[in-house]
Amino acid sequence: MAHKKLHLPVKTCITCKKPFSWRKKWERNWNNVKYCSEKCKRHKPKKIIHE
Repeated sequence: MAHKKLHLPVKTCITCKKPFSWRKKWERNWNNVKYCSEKCKRHKPKKIIHE
């Protein structure tokens, strides 16, 4: 039995810097996914304004 889950795409969360794998619910939106969870999305890093 082949394990397809071993070869899923991986990204790094921009909030916690931890890797996370592709999920079925992100199938149509994978290119826009930036956060590993809703918690990280709520605590996203603040933008730094350079003057």
